[in-house]
Amino acid sequence: MCKSGVILQRMCITFLEDKNMRRTSISFTPPNDEWINSQIESEEFSSKSEVVNDLIRKARNQQDEINYIRAKLIASEKSGFTDLTRDEILEKSKEALRRNGEL
Repeated sequence: MCKSGVILQRMCITFLEDKNMRRTSISFTPPNDEWINSQIESEEFSSKSEVVNDLIRKARNQQDEINYIRAKLIASEKSGFTDLTRDEILEKSKEALRRNGEL
């Protein structure tokens, strides 16, 4: 039984891998529960907690990437227009990346 005493859809997910993790109970629709179980059965993960934490980690990384791209687009829009050709812009971008050690 979950610490709260409530089990939703006969499932209690407990995050115990680390003392900094919190316990929580969540419910899944049957298709999502089946998919999570298939991930465990395929030995990709050893517990439902691992599956859920991995999904959250990926979602957070994706949001970080979206925020980065959004910030770059806003900065680009604010920088105005240019008379440079596509090839000149590409070359300037590569030069900047080389200077920063990113290329």
